[in-house]
Amino acid sequence: MLLDFTYYNPTKIHFGKNSLEKLGDELSLYGKTVLLVYGKAAIKKNGLYDKVVAILEAAGKKVVELPGVMPNPTYAKMQEGCELVRAHDVSLILAVGGGSVIDCAKGISASAYCEEEPFAKYWLQYQPISNKTVPVASILTMAGTGSEMNGGSVITHEDMEIKAGRIFPPELYPRFSILNPKYTLTVPKYQMVSGVFDTMSHLMEQYFCGTDISTTDYLIEALLRSSIDNLRAALKNPDDYEARSNIMWNATMALNTVTGLSKTQDWQVHMIEHQLGAYTDCAHGMGLAAVSLPYYRCIAPFGLQKFARFAKEVWGISAESKSQEELAGAGIDALEAFCKECGVVTSLRELGATEEMLPKIAESSFILDGGYKKLTSGEILEILKQCF
Repeated sequence: MLLDFTYYNPTKIHFGKNSLEKLGDELSLYGKTVLLVYGKAAIKKNGLYDKVVAILEAAGKKVVELPGVMPNPTYAKMQEGCELVRAHDVSLILAVGGGSVIDCAKGISASAYCEEEPFAKYWLQYQPISNKTVPVASILTMAGTGSEMNGGSVITHEDMEIKAGRIFPPELYPRFSILNPKYTLTVPKYQMVSGVFDTMSHLMEQYFCGTDISTTDYLIEALLRSSIDNLRAALKNPDDYEARSNIMWNATMALNTVTGLSKTQDWQVHMIEHQLGAYTDCAHGMGLAAVSLPYYRCIAPFGLQKFARFAKEVWGISAESKSQEELAGAGIDALEAFCKECGVVTSLRELGATEEMLPKIAESSFILDGGYKKLTSGEILEILKQCF
């Protein structure tokens, strides 16, 4: 049953080959100082850095930089950005990069003027934002997280060994995001594949839950099929602009909150992977893939009808002469075969985990109850052992 909901997403999307041309007009709406947040060398190698800085300077902006944001942004790096915001009275935080860079930018926005310890207040206790924030915008260079059109911010506190996600309210969503698929063409194959599985995982977390919404489930199934088809096309021809365009837009649609409306949602795979990432610093999508297969085999008996539908509607598996259990299992097998076909990592050992880490990961994973079965720490440990 479709429950009552209110939907609002304030992010303006500029999509396409010429989308960077919109940056100058957008900058006119903000004050003098811009904090430019980016990763390591990628945007300088491909020339995007020079283009963005030229537009900022032409708009009369003072540019303050926070380079070196890592794939799993740390609390320490986020705090560097907070110090820059306060020291230079930053009026806009412009993130140029993938989801990690955008997540870090949102974290900076929420935390710069927080008078308490922000990680505890916002990421662990989920308290409402009670301080001044700074507008955030993004130029996306890697598809997968959907962070360009939502309030998600995942930060790793290294001292605490906790990787935690926070969904901030719409005032911390990027005010605008520039999505040019051409910027993803130089992303290494490993990262591209990881990003697509991240997209698929977002969709499956919203699909495999205790509520079935016909319209939304049809949308999710279509986005999953598109992700599968277009990853195959991009692997065949890495310069396929159409495939890269669809991959980019799929990722945005998968987590701009539309596909989660009126659903309980699961997100247990993400909670487990976050702690895996806290200990191994692995690529997020690859960690999700490794956890997903044993996790879905564990919970499938409690949501057989939906897993059977997944097999039929996403993978095109015939239900003829199959029980629901067999059909559900065939769908998960198809997901595993796709992972192997595309080079998705499915072993924790390959991601740098050790057997000694597994109990720590299990014990520190946040346990949620939106899916078909609420796990115990012991069950999470068994799942980790199966994918080790």
